[in-house]
Amino acid sequence: MVDKGQGTRQLTTSLDQPRELVLPGVPQSAREARQFAREYVMRTEPTASDDYVDAIVLATSELVTNSIRYGTEPGDSLALKLHTCHGRTRVEVRDPVRRRPRLRSESHSREGGRGLVILDGLCHWGVDEAPFGKVVWAEVIAK
Repeated sequence: MVDKGQGTRQLTTSLDQPRELVLPGVPQSAREARQFAREYVMRTEPTASDDYVDAIVLATSELVTNSIRYGTEPGDSLALKLHTCHGRTRVEVRDPVRRRPRLRSESHSREGGRGLVILDGLCHWGVDEAPFGKVVWAEVIAK
């Protein structure tokens, strides 16, 4: 659920279910999302390799950062949802803007615009329509 709340809310708590966190659409939320993802995966997959955990944290960071930059307006929130099962973690970020992310060509002169290129090399990702917005997701598989 995405709402226009001002703070962070955790929506689910059982480890056998996906975990969801609602964050304000502000740059500081990316750090909280990374911490949330790292803690969640380390609890649900305690034997996971550092590379697997780092890939999930990176995917989470890229999706949340893109959502903050391009998928929210002042006062909006976004929802981060994580689900891990047998060495596969799905990261979903839902925001209220329907505009779909697009892969940009590489540029050495632009500061941003590399997030989806990073995701392309890291995992499988996509976009689903959602009521009142979209869900951008990534699936990271342990190697």
